[in-house]
Amino acid sequence: MITVFDAAQKAHDPQFFLSSGAAQPCPEKPARVDALLAAVHRLGGAVVQAPDAGLDPIIRIHPQRYVTFLQTIHARWTRIPGASSEVIPNIHPANRTDGYPLSAVGQAGFHQTDTSCPISAQTWAAAYASAQTAIHGADLVLGGEGAVYALSRPPGHHAFAELAGGFCYLNNSAIAAQRLTDAGRKVAILDVDLHHGNGTQGIFYDRPDVLTVSIHAHPERYYPFFWGYPEERGAGAGEGANLNLCLERGTADKGFLAALDAGMDAVRLWGADTLVLALGLDAFEGDPFAGLAVTTQGFGQIGRAVAAMGLPTVIVQEGGYLCPELGDNLEAGLSGFIR
Repeated sequence: MITVFDAAQKAHDPQFFLSSGAAQPCPEKPARVDALLAAVHRLGGAVVQAPDAGLDPIIRIHPQRYVTFLQTIHARWTRIPGASSEVIPNIHPANRTDGYPLSAVGQAGFHQTDTSCPISAQTWAAAYASAQTAIHGADLVLGGEGAVYALSRPPGHHAFAELAGGFCYLNNSAIAAQRLTDAGRKVAILDVDLHHGNGTQGIFYDRPDVLTVSIHAHPERYYPFFWGYPEERGAGAGEGANLNLCLERGTADKGFLAALDAGMDAVRLWGADTLVLALGLDAFEGDPFAGLAVTTQGFGQIGRAVAAMGLPTVIVQEGGYLCPELGDNLEAGLSGFIR
């Protein structure tokens, strides 16, 4: 299996993370990459860097106004007397149909849903490289590869079209899906991260051409709280093209795999011919977020089950945080795709 990775992604090193009112070190650290790459090397296969496909594939998902914000906000922020070293919002609009401010502080509140997506001088370059990694993964699948692993970091599935959040800035899985759709594929996104893929859902919610399926801890008491409920099925032309499979906290392999079966049934029924697997490893029983209890062996079962669908698949890295088994979980998940 080919892995796509760009070392530029490691330059993003967020320091700030606010959880339950307390400032803590951000868990989305560059060291995640080292653990994931070690697993890739154990599995073998080529590791390639993506060529630069430019901004066009990104702007297919994220409007230019938002891209310009990500490119320029840190430099603008540092001109504010007494500003923090990272861009962190302290005010938000009631909704995003309100006025669009010119100030850096106002735009940060408009474009950042929470405090877990701080922006430093290196964030744009890393997010751009992460998106290019997913784009090239899609291109390799379009070129005939059966499955490609895009080691995208920072992750993406909490990023809406114009909103960063939850460690995410550009929605890599959505960008890859759009790349495939533009090439004539009928695409489903299957998100197996601990947290609901709210940004991905939001991007495609009123579209009938991409199926979005998310398996995640129930949001009534868990991030992202406001999205990811079973009754959210899409809107307008997209009604019926979104499926949320919510799990109780602490759900282990058996319950997760039952939900996976339901999600894969939806993908088959919808008639997808290509899959984007948004691979979160934070459903692991030992992950720092401690929401679900999937085992390393469970990730192996997830990988084998998805691979058995026989669909060309772009595997895009989402969550999964530092713990001794992080690389083992990736190795188990990817091994099912290796023939």
